[in-house]
Amino acid sequence: MSPSIMRHLTTRYHSDTPADFVAANHQTMLTRLAARAIVMRNNQILMLYTQRYHDYSLPGGGVDVGEEIEQGLIRELQEETGAQQIRNINPFGLYEEYRPWQRDGYTSVNMLSYCFTCDIDSQLGGTQFEAHEINNGMIPVWIDIDEAIGHNLDTIANSSKKGLSIERETFLLKLIKQELLS
Repeated sequence: MSPSIMRHLTTRYHSDTPADFVAANHQTMLTRLAARAIVMRNNQILMLYTQRYHDYSLPGGGVDVGEEIEQGLIRELQEETGAQQIRNINPFGLYEEYRPWQRDGYTSVNMLSYCFTCDIDSQLGGTQFEAHEINNGMIPVWIDIDEAIGHNLDTIANSSKKGLSIERETFLLKLIKQELLS
């Protein structure tokens, strides 16, 4: 599936001045493609709990150079959750965000998160987390979607540990509940 035909869900700016942020950073802005998996089992959703940020997020991450988005989705889902027999991959939508990014000479990133629904076998295998994911205390969990939404909203309101991705994840969880569970 071509990423250009996926429906656009929203664009978010992690800045008080969106137009100025993009204009001021366009020379040093990285465009990063990511793939995120939506795996449901009744009212349960497969999520990653990250102890460092005290939040729940969809499994997925950056797509490697030369890798198709769906290939990146499968690789990330296998690595982060041990998912097996990933199938019935269908587009859900594109979440676009602009945020600070102080790495490799970049000052900002335009993150394009391509979200897909899919099915997996009920039994999860072993994970293959990267060092930073292990250090952040990341673990795959099946959780009731309402519990995940409530937990993330509480973290947004009350935690100094929250990361920038929690707004994306909570937006997506609410939309998933509205569109896939109604």
